[in-house]
Amino acid sequence: MSTYLPTIKQLQYLVSLHEHKHFGRAADASYVSQSTLSAGIRELESLLGVTLVERSRRVVRFTALGDQVVEKAHRLLREAEELSDLVQAAGKPLSGTLRMSVIPTIAPFMLPHMLPRLKRERPDLKLLLREETSQDAVESLQHGRVDCVLLALPFGTGEVEVEHISDDKLFVAFPKDDPRDPPDSIPPSMIDEGRLLLLEDGHCLRDHALAACARPEMRANAAIIGTSLHTLVQMVDNDLGLTMLPQMALDAGILNDTDVVARPLKSAQASREIALIWRKNSPRADDFKLLAEELRAG
Repeated sequence: MSTYLPTIKQLQYLVSLHEHKHFGRAADASYVSQSTLSAGIRELESLLGVTLVERSRRVVRFTALGDQVVEKAHRLLREAEELSDLVQAAGKPLSGTLRMSVIPTIAPFMLPHMLPRLKRERPDLKLLLREETSQDAVESLQHGRVDCVLLALPFGTGEVEVEHISDDKLFVAFPKDDPRDPPDSIPPSMIDEGRLLLLEDGHCLRDHALAACARPEMRANAAIIGTSLHTLVQMVDNDLGLTMLPQMALDAGILNDTDVVARPLKSAQASREIALIWRKNSPRADDFKLLAEELRAG
């Protein structure tokens, strides 16, 4: 075995630089100075005897070998974290640090009720939250940046463990004085795709809404412009169109102080599954199942 092996810290610096594509931002994310991060990566390159990063004044570009080393580094760092998790899991259940990504169409509606109770009932748990789109959250899980993800299914997650939390119905939201006077439940055929406002790419709720309607022409004609559900509600309130909202957002009062009305979408697929996912074979699987129980308790 070689006496000279890359250190965990060097691999962390390399992965951070690959993620941020900028030495300053990578250093900030790693909580070190830019010179420290740069020196660490140069030491790694010297140790391996190869160039991993092409440097210029404006561009940070990884070599083909550098990209391969980063992929291997992700796996090694994930294994190192799981080693730490294994020891931690042997202690008190659901304690210590746990990093969780939550998607934006869940975080503002579920967490305000859940976090105070979790802090009260699990005082030894330090929950570090990260709000990301479904696509980014799954990538963070695969690369070991987070331990688990709270998101909505169906969505392509790869090989993960899944714990069901709840089912969340979809509603159509429209201005109160809509001249069509929609019925108590709205069939997809009544939705004017030219007025439909949806979240931008990366948000799974957009795909859930389109799948529930089962109208292919909607994918081409709907306006994909919203960055958040609150933004979409404000647009509907200003009579710029209609949108779809999950029940948890309605229960949390997203329509308060607006002239927007919401009625159930009449469709066999008019719901999404709220779930907690984590990497297969994680040593903290029991902790995640306990966390899922806490989430189900509301």
